[in-house]
Amino acid sequence: MKMTLEANYAIRIVELLAEEGEKLDAKTIAENCDVPERFALKILRKLTAEEIVCSYKGAKGGYKIKGDPSGITLRRVIEAVEGPFIISRCQCDEHVCTKKSCRLHSVYSEISQYVRDKLDSYNFGMILNNNKEDCER
Repeated sequence: MKMTLEANYAIRIVELLAEEGEKLDAKTIAENCDVPERFALKILRKLTAEEIVCSYKGAKGGYKIKGDPSGITLRRVIEAVEGPFIISRCQCDEHVCTKKSCRLHSVYSEISQYVRDKLDSYNFGMILNNNKEDCER
């Protein structure tokens, strides 16, 4: 199981904006995160809709992290672009298991909740501090 490229890019973008703390234009974000600009814009729209990022229009427009990076978790960023984290489609409301008694449903639910909780335990304040500590070593 792998995280999608879109989620990976979203994390890079939020990390950059959290680290910079100031407004950056989409081209700069794309270049610094090594993300195609069109894809970066798509991700930035989703992050703005979820109020993780603020969008500024006009010639001096751009994007800026919204609020304190410590209030933004990995889960929140991943789910902003991917939707709710689940390990199996049988956990989706729109998918109905064909088995009358799905023995794995509760197992998948438990694993999914564990991963969601773990992703919630990491925020971008922590991530930025970890990177600084790694550079000082």
